[in-house]
Amino acid sequence: MRNAFREIAIKAALRIPQIRMLHQSRRNLIAERNELLTRLAHPYTQERGSPFFHYHSPLFLEGLVERHAVPEVAARPGYLVNFLGVAIDPKFAPESLAGRAGQVEGLPTPATWHADIAEWGAALRAVDLARDTFTAIELGCGWACWLNNTGAAARRAGLRVHLIGVEGDEGHLSFAREAFAANWFSPDQFDLHRGIAAAAPGIALFPRQDQAGAHWGLEPIFGASEEQRQGAVQSGKYDALPMLPLSDLAEPHHRIDLLHVDIQGGEADLVTGSLDTLNAKVAYLVVGTHSRQIEGRLMETLLGAGWELEVERPAILAISNAVPTVRVDGVQGWRNPRLSVTPPASS
Repeated sequence: MRNAFREIAIKAALRIPQIRMLHQSRRNLIAERNELLTRLAHPYTQERGSPFFHYHSPLFLEGLVERHAVPEVAARPGYLVNFLGVAIDPKFAPESLAGRAGQVEGLPTPATWHADIAEWGAALRAVDLARDTFTAIELGCGWACWLNNTGAAARRAGLRVHLIGVEGDEGHLSFAREAFAANWFSPDQFDLHRGIAAAAPGIALFPRQDQAGAHWGLEPIFGASEEQRQGAVQSGKYDALPMLPLSDLAEPHHRIDLLHVDIQGGEADLVTGSLDTLNAKVAYLVVGTHSRQIEGRLMETLLGAGWELEVERPAILAISNAVPTVRVDGVQGWRNPRLSVTPPASS
């Protein structure tokens, strides 16, 4: 009899791991069911006609973004204030923001004047994954849009912030300094560099514009000869600027919580040429994509290097004379599993 009880006890002990796995599976299914019910009950579910809702992600981006919204945002004279409480001078983008001074902008569902729910969700995901400090680099930073927005969210979450921007247009860098001051970032919390983000050092030509904020899609010219560079600069239409490698920007920092890249078509080349630095230093990468070809190259490179794609909305195209052109840039949000533990799939 004693042997029979012992045999039963041994069999029961052997089944404990299986029972635990079944309980965990049940908990996972309940969590998935609850998230699905939340999505179906969400008021935005009935507004899915916009192409900006057609992103791909295991994350519930609308809920993620809502969690960062500042309750009862106050208007500020002379500024448009967004849902994070970030103040934006309408002169930064006069075509989009004329007449909006003194207004408060709502949630980006599905989009605001400059970004959609996919890009907002991916950028704020990087804030959620940061611990103690939040270090961000924005390549092609303009008025430091994503540095101000994610920096404000990180500060509100109790994180220490360090914000680094690279921009080729001097007028846009002036806007960035004004935006940091308007949003109460002290000079020791940010660094701004005039130059062109690249995988390797060198010199690039960058177009001049008469009025800062008039154009935000200016593209640098790489590989010009010394004679061509001199002629371009003498024409008054271009500046010769240093190419700033990502490795140099990241080197002083233990970890880059967010790298935001929007460099008008050079994204795939930069990622391919900077992969060692990305793998070692960058926890989260958000890329504005400027063609389907670039999107494919990024996927091939980053998936092959073990990165995990969390947010993707392809570029929105138009077809004219049988030729596709990009109407709205795409977005990709990538998590580096080397630098963070595997987080839950829902937020």
